[in-house]
Amino acid sequence: MRKDYNLEKRKYVIGGFIVVLVCIYIVRLFMLQIVDDSYKDKSEGNAYVHKMIYPSRGLIFDRKGKLIVYNQPSYDITVILKDVKPFDTIDFCNTLQITRQEFDERLEKVKETKRFYSEQVFLAHINLVDYGRIQEKLYRFPGFSIVQRIMRDYTQPVAASILGDIREVNAEEAEKDDYYNPGDYIGDMGLEKEYEKYLRGVKGEEILIRDHVGRIKGHYEDGKHDIKPQAGHNLRLGIDLDLQAYGEQLMRGKRGAIVAIEPATGEILALVTSPTYDPKLLVGKDRGKNYVQLLRDNDKPTFNRAIQAAYPPGSTFKPSQGLILQQEGIITPSTMYPCSHGFVIKGMRVGCHGHSAPLNLRPALTTSCNAFFCWGLRNMLNNKKYGTVADAFEVWKNHLVSLGYGKKLGIDLPFESRGFLPNSKYYNEHIKGGWNANTIISVSIGQGEVLATPLQIANLCAAIANRGYFYTPHIVKNIEGVGVLKVFKTKRVPTIDQKYYAEVIAGMRGAVTGGTCRKANLEGIEVCGKTGTAQNPHGRDHSAFMGFAPMNNPKIAIAVYVENGGFGADYGVPIGSLMMEKYLKGEVKRKDMESHMMNSRIN
Repeated sequence: MRKDYNLEKRKYVIGGFIVVLVCIYIVRLFMLQIVDDSYKDKSEGNAYVHKMIYPSRGLIFDRKGKLIVYNQPSYDITVILKDVKPFDTIDFCNTLQITRQEFDERLEKVKETKRFYSEQVFLAHINLVDYGRIQEKLYRFPGFSIVQRIMRDYTQPVAASILGDIREVNAEEAEKDDYYNPGDYIGDMGLEKEYEKYLRGVKGEEILIRDHVGRIKGHYEDGKHDIKPQAGHNLRLGIDLDLQAYGEQLMRGKRGAIVAIEPATGEILALVTSPTYDPKLLVGKDRGKNYVQLLRDNDKPTFNRAIQAAYPPGSTFKPSQGLILQQEGIITPSTMYPCSHGFVIKGMRVGCHGHSAPLNLRPALTTSCNAFFCWGLRNMLNNKKYGTVADAFEVWKNHLVSLGYGKKLGIDLPFESRGFLPNSKYYNEHIKGGWNANTIISVSIGQGEVLATPLQIANLCAAIANRGYFYTPHIVKNIEGVGVLKVFKTKRVPTIDQKYYAEVIAGMRGAVTGGTCRKANLEGIEVCGKTGTAQNPHGRDHSAFMGFAPMNNPKIAIAVYVENGGFGADYGVPIGSLMMEKYLKGEVKRKDMESHMMNSRIN
């Protein structure tokens, strides 16, 4: 009998086809049961409701334990799309006082997530009146629920730029971090952003069971599988709330900043930016509208001038020059330089006010002599021991970097500016025909290309007060259950030997007792200070001051910068002095000076 080879081939073809079908079936089952959760979600969604329990966000206190930021109950309307059935949408809209168009837009936005079986925010931050009305009618609106959340509140309308706020998480943030779901809140700006992972806490969950018609019948296995939420960590700040509020009062009607630091720790006692705003504006359902208005405000109240603005430091820069010139052996305490109402050489002139001359470092700081520091930098850059002017300039720049200029200090707030320090490469690219000591001499007195933040100026003052070290300036003193972050406990030592600080401090003390900072004098307290009048090509000069006190046991180092404030003694010195008096004595007795500063307005 002959074999039918065609039949034999068909057998293998059919067998192979069956094997392929089985494989496809197995792969599909694997995808449905293991990889794709949608069917699992559907089945569980019919039997269980996973209800998120949101934790209490960490509270924020000042250095003395005064409460600054706390939580208030807030209510969101949430929806599970799978459970939505036909209902009276007009009644729903009237109850919540929204339009039908707004209802449709919000529901469409929720549908775009394609998360039909989990709870999502439909309407956030409803007020207590709306909450009461909807609570009574909720049974009429299948699929909709009320979830209690938290809303930030503030004990005083101050420190907005420090504290930041919270807002609804965006899609990109939710995708990057599994913690967040659409509709959740996240820290935005300030400490709320910087310490989000400490403040937010850990979510909890309740698993509820449904009956066959979708009604909630209680907790699954009596709550055995429920997870309790964990509250976020509280923050204790270095900020003195009373000093912060006082600084904001002094700066009202002005543009600029105040930064006060505790030298021994690097803790920031006050960080004022002006103009500012009430942090309550960025709370609740009007947050978005208010935020847009703040961004459009020409005064830029959301711009934190204390850490983001880069200004010419003016004569507050001179103490750093005194340190560098001594360190490099260019001057000694007895080195004298002339001043003919300024620095004059080869037809070039940098002006200066009248005072006795020639003079050495100590009276140069006391009288804020421009010529002394111009001569000093010129002699350093032209010194043959460095090889070239460019090499000498790099040595000068590196000393300044070690003192905290030209780079971000690392404060625990977002968006810090690095200021600006030029280097030799910068001048090679930007000065046509070459450059030398004379062409860039203005940097010696904090003008020209040099820019610094008020934070950097205050930090320099803290380093001088400590006689040669500083800690990274920081807002948070302690995180409950965590402690002080390691980065803020590390001492930073500039490239200046400790022995060279004494003469600079003596000059700064002389500026207060008989020089340009006489308004900073405080009875019974040895104050050291340095004025700054920074030239402004766009209008009136800026008024600046930096100082610390007491001289031999420093408790506060401060920098004040007032845009278009004129001479340093006009606004910078009195505001800085009042802040030191408030902090060190607890009260201010110079009421005339206080009233003048609080009531002054600068256009």
